[in-house]
Amino acid sequence: MNASEDSPASRHESPPEPCPPEPIPGSLRSCPPEPIPGSLRSCPPEPIPGSLRSCPPVIGVTTYRQQARSGVWDVPASFLPGVYIEGVTLAGGIASLLPPQPVDAGIAARVLDGLDGLILTGGKDIDPAAYGHEPHPATEEPARDRDAWEFALLDGALRRRMPVLGICRGAQMLNVALRGTLHQHLPDVIGHSGHRHGDAVFATSTVRVVEGSRLGGLLGASLQAKCYHHQAIDRVGEGLVVSATDGDGVIEAVEMPGPEFVVAVQWHPEETLDDLRLFSGVVEAARDYMTGRVSS
Repeated sequence: MNASEDSPASRHESPPEPCPPEPIPGSLRSCPPEPIPGSLRSCPPEPIPGSLRSCPPVIGVTTYRQQARSGVWDVPASFLPGVYIEGVTLAGGIASLLPPQPVDAGIAARVLDGLDGLILTGGKDIDPAAYGHEPHPATEEPARDRDAWEFALLDGALRRRMPVLGICRGAQMLNVALRGTLHQHLPDVIGHSGHRHGDAVFATSTVRVVEGSRLGGLLGASLQAKCYHHQAIDRVGEGLVVSATDGDGVIEAVEMPGPEFVVAVQWHPEETLDDLRLFSGVVEAARDYMTGRVSS
C-alpha cells in the first residue's frame, strides 16, 4: 500500500464496495466503517514502525452487579469504584467495563475480541463449590452470575494468551480457575484479622516479592500494600507460582511463568495510584498483544 492509495482523494475516486444487506458469513467484517478521528481505527493498519504503539490498548475491567443506591433509586446495578478506571487510564490504556451477564464460551470470545487485556477486580467471595469446599460460616453469599462471567472471560483470555491482571478477588479467581483452593477465613489460619479491618478501612501489609519473578521485575523486593480480604490462596493452582508473601506467610501474589503477562495480587493497587507500576505492566503487555495481533 502506498500513500496515494490511502489518501482521501483516492477513496473518493474508488469508493469501497458497499456491505451486502444480507449477513453473508465473513462479509460484514470486510467492510470497516470510516475512521473516527482519535479512535483506534485511525491508527495505521499497516505496520509502520512505532505508529501502532501510539494507540492505547483496550483493557476490559470486570464489575460488580448488585443492589445499589443513587439518588432516589435503589436498584440492581453494575458498578465499579472509579479508582480502577483511573489506574488504567493513567497508565495509558482505555478502560472498558465488563458487567456480569449470561455467558457461554462464544459470548466470552466475542467480548474478548474487542480487548487487548483483562483485569479481574475485587468483590464478593467466590462460591466455595467452585473449588470443592462447603461454605464456611464467615463466607459471603456468592454472586454466582459474576463467578460464571469471570471464569468464562478468564478461560478465553488465557487460551488466547491475553495479558491478565487479577486484583484481590481476581487473584483468587485465577487460582480457582486453575484448580487451586482458598482459605475461606484467614483468622482461622493465622489467628488475627489484620488483613481486613472492616468498615471500608484498608489495612497495610508489608509484602515480600520473590526475586526473579515478573512481579519482582515490576515492583522490586518489597512494598507496603493496601489490603482488605478475609480469604486467601491455599493450594496454588496448576501452572502458577507464588511471587509474593507477607509476614504471616499468606500468599500475596501468584503469576504464570513464561512470556505472557498473567499476574495476580491479593492487595489493592488501585488504592495507591501514586504507584502505577502494576497498571503500567498490564497496559504495556496489552500494547504488545495489540501490536502483535494487528500486525500478524
